[in-house]
Amino acid sequence: MSAQGLATIRIAPIADRIGHQLHNLLLDKLTPLGPPAAPRYLLRVTLSESLQNLAVRKDDVTTRANLVMNARFILVRVQDGASLLSNSATSANSYNILSQEFATLSAENDAHARAVRELSDQIRTRIAIYLSRVK
Repeated sequence: MSAQGLATIRIAPIADRIGHQLHNLLLDKLTPLGPPAAPRYLLRVTLSESLQNLAVRKDDVTTRANLVMNARFILVRVQDGASLLSNSATSANSYNILSQEFATLSAENDAHARAVRELSDQIRTRIAIYLSRVK
């Protein structure tokens, strides 16, 4: 499917700050010229995340964490409300937990940003593949 076909997708709002970041990236990747005047499809996305401790010192202090983000998405045909594609994308990004709280927060924010970029790429690719097979 061409970029023109992807540009017919309206993206529903996604909850929370991270969801807003994903929404903006999807807008850039799917509809770079702006929202479609007459959308053919609606994309709904829900996000979830979990943190896993990866490296723990002998004194039980965690020094590395893994952020796992999962995006479940549904592509709906606007004309009749039919669900066309239901899929998910996952991204795992690790970061260091440092003794300075600000540095750790910065590393965690960077992991979120990397995860959201990866999720937006995966979602765009999967939708493009699906729509290229639909006539």
